[in-house]
Amino acid sequence: MGHLLMIESWVGAMSSLLPRAINETGHRFTFLTRDLQHYLRSAPAHPHPLLAADNVLTAETNDVPALLDHVARLHDVLRFDGVVSSCDYYLSTVARVAHHLGLPGPDPLAVERAYRKDLTRAALRDAGVPGPRFALAEDWPATAGAASGLGYPLVVKPVDLCAGMHVRRVADEAELREAFAALEAFPVNARNQPRVRTVLLEELLTGPEVSVETVTADGVTHVVGVTDKSVAGEPWFVESGHMFPADLPTDGAEAVAVAAIAALGLDRGVAHTEVKLTPDGPKLIEVNPRPAGNQITELVRRATGIDLPAAYAQLAVGERPDLRPVDTGVRSAAISFLLPPRRGLLAGVDGTEALSAPDVAQWSVKRPGHRVGDPTSNNSYLGHVMVTDPTGPGARARAERLVTGLSVRYADAEGAA
Repeated sequence: MGHLLMIESWVGAMSSLLPRAINETGHRFTFLTRDLQHYLRSAPAHPHPLLAADNVLTAETNDVPALLDHVARLHDVLRFDGVVSSCDYYLSTVARVAHHLGLPGPDPLAVERAYRKDLTRAALRDAGVPGPRFALAEDWPATAGAASGLGYPLVVKPVDLCAGMHVRRVADEAELREAFAALEAFPVNARNQPRVRTVLLEELLTGPEVSVETVTADGVTHVVGVTDKSVAGEPWFVESGHMFPADLPTDGAEAVAVAAIAALGLDRGVAHTEVKLTPDGPKLIEVNPRPAGNQITELVRRATGIDLPAAYAQLAVGERPDLRPVDTGVRSAAISFLLPPRRGLLAGVDGTEALSAPDVAQWSVKRPGHRVGDPTSNNSYLGHVMVTDPTGPGARARAERLVTGLSVRYADAEGAA
């Protein structure tokens, strides 16, 4: 039985899926956080799955040099076999801790190159991996000048945020100025870490988007499968749903993902790589050096029997996961998200009685009293429906129909929408 150190976590589904995977692979874990209340306030279940840890410890996880010394002392007593996190903001920290302790894990510099979108773009450009034309800028004059060179419309991105936060399409300089100001007004992320001020500008790519789910060990990348994606909320890029396996040709996307992982130097890890299938061929959007979020790993597990959070945990302790698919009786699995029509105070979600259908694998909606934000990122969801199809690629359409049947009611003056 291996002992994993989990440094921070997302507060959503992966805060349940990764602890479950660790336990089901016969391992145990210690959870280390700078703020336990951050998780208890948004518990997906009671008791919180992270409290299943053998030990729940607190330390300043944002001070990496001090953390390295602290974890080394903990290691002398608790003896860790691997280090993990499901939170993007701590993936580089985890890699550095594992390296410091002499434990299995990817190269910390490779993880940093994958997490930071500016470093990703530069590395993949140099390696010849296809992607959008792009530019990087540090201030407003440079941003405006770079945008003029790329041409409108284009996409504005922060280089170190996740869940689609502050990623938006801009049609002209006025919209660009608005997007730039919003980034300038967001100097720290949700974990109180200072942000990198660099702005990434990219040409606007057209075509369907997919994600390639992979496991890399000893320099060899295994493609588990490809997930397709629905996007809503223009000018934002909010993921409104996913289906696995994707119901479209994806060979080119797989090749681009594998090339990107190699170019970044990633090894001994699970990756979720997003690719746009443009009229000019597949082009790399981003590489996430961890299992997919938005419950994509659950879609993969239901369709193939392969548990990617479990593979991630096994790689972290030096094991080689079994990636052979099994016949689960599911030909497609899909999730569709309920997006808020607007901000406000949630009074309730109507229509959930239809979600007792036998093909619904799981569903969830926010409770009355939830303060609804604008639908500008993947953090805006009011709920989801996950379904499976035992006969073919019908899961996406079914999930979307069920979500369309839900109605959001607000408690404030504007009423239901």
